[in-house]
Amino acid sequence: MTNDDMQFEEPEIIYIPDEEGNEEEFEVIMKFEVDGSDQKYMMVVPLVGEDEEEDEVYAFRYEEDGDDLKLYTIEDEEEWNMVEETFNTLLSELEEKEE
Repeated sequence: MTNDDMQFEEPEIIYIPDEEGNEEEFEVIMKFEVDGSDQKYMMVVPLVGEDEEEDEVYAFRYEEDGDDLKLYTIEDEEEWNMVEETFNTLLSELEEKEE
C-alpha cells in the first residue's frame, strides 16, 4: 500500500494529568458518537509507554467548549459496553477498507 492510498493526518495529541498531576501525552486514535446518543467519545493511546508492543487503549466521553476539551471517564458498565462495541465495529470496518 502506498502513501497515496491512505490519507495521513497529523496525529492529534492531548495531554491528560495523572494522579500526581503530571501531564502525560496521548494520541487520539478515534472519535465517534454512539447511535441514539448525543454523547461524543474518543479512544486514545499513550505516546510514551514502557512496553511499546502492547499499547493500552483508553476511552473517554468528551465535550468541546470552544478550545477547551473536557474529558469524562466512563464508569457505567452499560455505557462502557456500548462504547466498546461501537469502537470494535468501527475498527473492523476500517480494517475491511484496508484489505
